[in-house]
Amino acid sequence: MKFARSTAAVILATSFSLLSGLAHALPSDSQQPINVQADSAEMDDKRGVAIYRGDVVITQGTLKITGDTVTITLDKNGDIDVFTSQGKPAYYEQLPAADKDLVQAYGLTIQYFASNEKIIIIDQAKVIQQGNTFRGEKIIYDTKQEIVTAGRAKQGTVTTPTPRINMVIQPKNKGTTTE
Repeated sequence: MKFARSTAAVILATSFSLLSGLAHALPSDSQQPINVQADSAEMDDKRGVAIYRGDVVITQGTLKITGDTVTITLDKNGDIDVFTSQGKPAYYEQLPAADKDLVQAYGLTIQYFASNEKIIIIDQAKVIQQGNTFRGEKIIYDTKQEIVTAGRAKQGTVTTPTPRINMVIQPKNKGTTTE
């Protein structure tokens, strides 16, 4: 029974912590149940690590994270420290507010750092936010400030080097009147 209790403890800690760190999302997201689907799960209570493998899908409200493997690391207080999703591609989406468009991120690796509310997308990185598209080897998305920074990744950390970033920024719709 120890395994069942410790597994439940990690799942509960993961569940409650996952969205508390993802501030600046819809307020109702944190009140929604968390659903984790995977082919397998491995939890290590001593290290505070949970690894989900095989077509992993994590959802809570408007938040969705997918990947081939998702690793969640807890801090000493049992709160989420970092989650790392790896896939071809890994995927993240969330609605930051009721009046904003869905934010989508793709990459071979997506890391979420709960302490500073940043998402780092590495290798074939792409973020779509309010119709704007950001592509590069590495993208850092500050969910709190809603700031995207794109650039080069460390040499050897990407499968498809792209020395330049590519951004498509949509024009602001300005009301025009004709008389």
